[in-house]
Order: sequence, then structure tokens, then C-alpha cells
Amino acid sequence: MKRKSRSFFDMQFVTPSISTMLVLLLLGMVVFFVLTANNLSVYVRENISFTALINDDLKETSIIKLQKELNAKPYVKQTTYISKEQALKEQTEAMGTDPTEFLGYNPFSPSFEIKLNAAYTHPDSIRWIEKELLAGKRLVEVSYPQDLLDSVNRNLGKISMILLGFAVLLSFISFALINNTIRLAIYSKRFLIHTMKLVGASWGFIRRPFLVKHLWVGIFAATLADALLLGMAYLAMGYEPDLLTIITPESLLVVIVAVFLFGIGITSLCAWVSINRYLHMKVDELY
Repeated sequence: MKRKSRSFFDMQFVTPSISTMLVLLLLGMVVFFVLTANNLSVYVRENISFTALINDDLKETSIIKLQKELNAKPYVKQTTYISKEQALKEQTEAMGTDPTEFLGYNPFSPSFEIKLNAAYTHPDSIRWIEKELLAGKRLVEVSYPQDLLDSVNRNLGKISMILLGFAVLLSFISFALINNTIRLAIYSKRFLIHTMKLVGASWGFIRRPFLVKHLWVGIFAATLADALLLGMAYLAMGYEPDLLTIITPESLLVVIVAVFLFGIGITSLCAWVSINRYLHMKVDELY
């Protein structure tokens, strides 16, 4: 029994496992970036602030009521009230001089810093949101970084398409690399396969040990790749806690399951294709 265990976990098991694990690790990273690209897009969109200037005639109680109304809007994620005094303090610190010293009065108006939900950060949505905010006359001006928003919308869309295309390309490359690794492993057993054919063994009987072994290669390689991916995600989140909004448990679960299923599927398929190739060979083609 011990002898069988040693022969199973030999270099012909370890070498394909490591090669497959490295390919699965790279593929898993690409799948991970594809899945988190949407989370990154949401995070970036929802952290772009809009400034809405409040009418100077509005009293404090009315401003608090207005803020509650804004927070109840489906397109608003968060609002922050900035009083005239706070705005003056921030500008004085930024400019290094106090405008009231030469103007004689506080030139700033109270305002809201508004962050929208990601689904409402497209140009057409922003236009009607701006009209709605200004309709009641309680807000006198809405300013937002249109160029930045356009750049974010454009570039994040391009990045998502590039990552998706790269994932598809890498899937084909992964299949080719893993297939070559498994073919080399089975190639060394081609004479054994032919001998088993000569003694009358069925093709199913000949295939079984190769398929089982490479099924375990896929499981072992995928488990290692998943462990490394989880380790890298954990280290990244430990270094930058804000990544928790991008690296969600759901996206990690999808990546882990995808890598595991891909690892098992690709190794089993490649083993099936390779063993069938040698089963169909004649003796003079083995040399």
C-alpha cells in the first residue's frame, strides 16, 4: 500500500501539478481582476463628490430638512453639510490667507458635498439630477467634475473589455500549456499503453488510472492556486483596508470556484485527449 502511495505522488505527479498550478494562478488573477473591475468602477464613481451651493437665505432648520430629503433620494449615496464657517476655514488653510481680512465679510456659501450611487453617474442621469436639485430654488448651483466623470466612464469601460479579452486569450493559452504538460507525462507511458492493448485490456481500463491521476493533479494544482490567491488577497487587504470595498467575499468565492472547476476540467480533458491519441497509435508510430 505504501509502495502505491509513493508511485502515485512521484515526480510525474508533482511536476504537472506545479506547472498547472502556475497557469491556474495566472488565470485566477485575470478572472479576479475582471470580476473586481466592476467593483472598482462602482468605488471610483461613488467617491466623486459633487458640490451643491445652498441659498444664503435658507435657515439652519431648513438646511437640515433639505439634507434629509436629499439623503432619501434614490440617486444619493451620501451628503456632507459644509457651513460657511467651515468653508472659510478650509479655504484659509488651503490659500494661506483669510479672505475676510481684505473683503470684510465671508464670501463663501454653505454647501453640500454629494456623492451619487454608481448607477446615476452617467452624463444623462447627471443632467436630470442637476435640474431636479435646482428646481426648488433652495440650491443655487451644482458643480461636478464632468471631465473626470467622462474619463472614468470611458477608461473603466476600456479596461473591462481589455481584461475580458485577456481572460479569453489566457484560457486558450492555459489549455495549450497544460495540454503539453500532460501529453509529456503520458508520452513516457506510451509503450505501457501499447503493451496493455496487446494483452487485451479495454480502452476504458487503460484510461482509468491516467484520468484519475490527472484528476488529482487538477485538484491539487487548483487547491494550491486558490490558497495562493486567497493569501495574496488577504495580504492586499491587510496593507490597504479600503480594498475591502473592491475585493468582496462574493468575487473571491467566484474566483476560487472558477479556478477549482477549471483546474479539474482542463486536466481531465487534456488527459482524455492525450490518452486517446496514444490508444489510436500503431506500434510504428510510437517511436
